[in-house]
Amino acid sequence: LKDIDYAGNGNPRQKLDLLLPKNRKAKKRPLVVFVHGGGWWSGRKEDGLDVIRAVTATGDYAAATINYRLSQEAKWPAQIHDCKAAIRFLRAKADEYGIDADNIGVVGMSAGGHLVSLLGTGNDDAGLEGTLGSFAKVSSRVQCVVDFFGPTDFFTNLLPDAAADRANGRKMVIDLLGRDEAEARSNAKAASPVSWVTEDDAPFFIAHGTKDTLVPFSQATTIQTALEKAGVENHLVAMEGAGHGFASPELNRRIRVFLDMHLRGMPGEISSEPIRVR
Repeated sequence: LKDIDYAGNGNPRQKLDLLLPKNRKAKKRPLVVFVHGGGWWSGRKEDGLDVIRAVTATGDYAAATINYRLSQEAKWPAQIHDCKAAIRFLRAKADEYGIDADNIGVVGMSAGGHLVSLLGTGNDDAGLEGTLGSFAKVSSRVQCVVDFFGPTDFFTNLLPDAAADRANGRKMVIDLLGRDEAEARSNAKAASPVSWVTEDDAPFFIAHGTKDTLVPFSQATTIQTALEKAGVENHLVAMEGAGHGFASPELNRRIRVFLDMHLRGMPGEISSEPIRVR
C-alpha cells in the first residue's frame, strides 16, 4: 500500500508505505516502522523498502516506511511531530490493516536513528507529540527501538565541536534546530533523546561504528549510560572498524532476535559482543 496520507494534509512528505504479509487476516501481525536517514534534509521513505521487505519476508511482521518533513521545509520539532503522527495513525488503523496495535517497533538509521530514539524516550510530552492528524488521543508509544548510528545528545560532540570531519554534520544539526547557532542551541536539549530517558522507556538495540566520524561512537555510549541508569533494557553492539554505515549478517540475526523478543514474545538471548566489520 503506497502513499498513505497519515496527517491528512496531502503533503507528500507526510505519507507512508505499508507492506503487509500474505494471509494477513489470519491473525494480527506486529508492526515494524522504518524511519529514513539523510541528515534531516534529504532521504525518502523508499530508502527503507529493502529493510521492510526483509522484515516481512517470514510473514511474521507487517512493516511500514515513512516520510517526514525535512529541515528546508520545516524546522524542529516538525520531524518528530510527523513520526509520532504516523505511529498514531497506524495504531488507530490497526484493525483495518491487520496490525497488532500493542506491538509496534521502530528502526532508524542516522537522522532516522535519532528520531526513533525520541519515539522510544519522548513519551507524554506535548511539545514532542504535536497535534497532527485525526488521532491526537491515540498513543504514539512504541514497544522497542532499533537505533543505527543516530545522534542522541546534541550538546555532546555535535554542536560544540567544529572539527573539520564533522563540519557537515554540524551544519545539518543547525539547519534542523534553528535559523542560526543560537536558536539551535536553545532547541538542542529538547531535541536530544538522552534528555527524555525514563524508567518506562522502550527497550533499545543500538548499533554504531567505532570509526564513525559524522556521528561519533560516543553518541551511542551516552544514551546507553542514560538507559542503564534508568534501568531500561538496552543492547549496544559496537561495529568495530565501521564508519557511518555498515552491513553484517550477524547483526541482522541479533536484531531479529530482539524484535521477536519484544514484539512477538519469543524467548531469546542477545550478544553484546562487538562485531568486526571487514
